[in-house]
Amino acid sequence: MSALIMQKPEERAPLIRRAATSDTPSILAEIYQEDVNIAIWQNGLSAQTQDEATQLIINGGKLNLEIAAGPNDVITQLISKHADLSNTEYLNQHIQTLVDMFCTLFDLKRAGIRLSILDQAMCPKFHVDKIPCRLVSTFSGPATQWISYQNVDYSKLGKASFNVSDDVSGIYTDVEHIQTMRTGDVALLKGSNWKNNEDAGLVHRSPKQINNEKRLVITLDFID
Repeated sequence: MSALIMQKPEERAPLIRRAATSDTPSILAEIYQEDVNIAIWQNGLSAQTQDEATQLIINGGKLNLEIAAGPNDVITQLISKHADLSNTEYLNQHIQTLVDMFCTLFDLKRAGIRLSILDQAMCPKFHVDKIPCRLVSTFSGPATQWISYQNVDYSKLGKASFNVSDDVSGIYTDVEHIQTMRTGDVALLKGSNWKNNEDAGLVHRSPKQINNEKRLVITLDFID
C-alpha cells in the first residue's frame, strides 16, 4: 500500500500595500497594481488656478455641488449650478482634465462629482471607504491625511474606536506615521470594495482646520 502524501496548504504571501507617487499624471494608472492602495500625482496647481480657487472661497459662500458628468459636459454643469464658477476658467479646465483622466482610466462615461467649500472636517476620524476607488484633490487649504498600510492597526478602525479620538485609539503608534497630501495633489484612494482589497483599503481622514480656515475640495466616484 502506498504511503499517503500529506499536502501542505498553500501559504499566502503576507498582505502588503504601498503608495505610488510621482510628479507625472501617468502614476495614477498604478492603482491597478494589486499591491498599491494609493496613487498620488504630486501636481502643482498653476498660479491662475490657485488664485481662482482662493477667490471662489472668498466670494462663493456655501458651495456643495453634487453632479454626474463626463468630460464633455462637466464645465457646463458646474457653471449652471453655481454662478461664481463662470469666473473660474483655469479651475474649470483643471476639473475637466481630472474628470477626463478618471473616466478614461476606469472606462467610464461619467463620474459622480462633488465640489465643496468646507469650513470643518467632513471626515475627521481615520477610516476606510467602502467603495472601489475615489479621486480626491484639494484646490485650496489643508489637504487629506493618510497612513501607510504597514503603519495601521486595522482592528482599531470603525466600532473599535467609536467615541475615541485617533490619537489614543491605537490606529497608529507614532504621529509621524500620519502623512499629508499637498494642496494640488491628485490622489486615487483604493477602498475596501476593490477586488482583493477587502482588508487593505487606504486609511485616511480630513485634516483639522484651524481658525476657520476653509478648503476647496473635489472628489470623483464611480456611479455607473
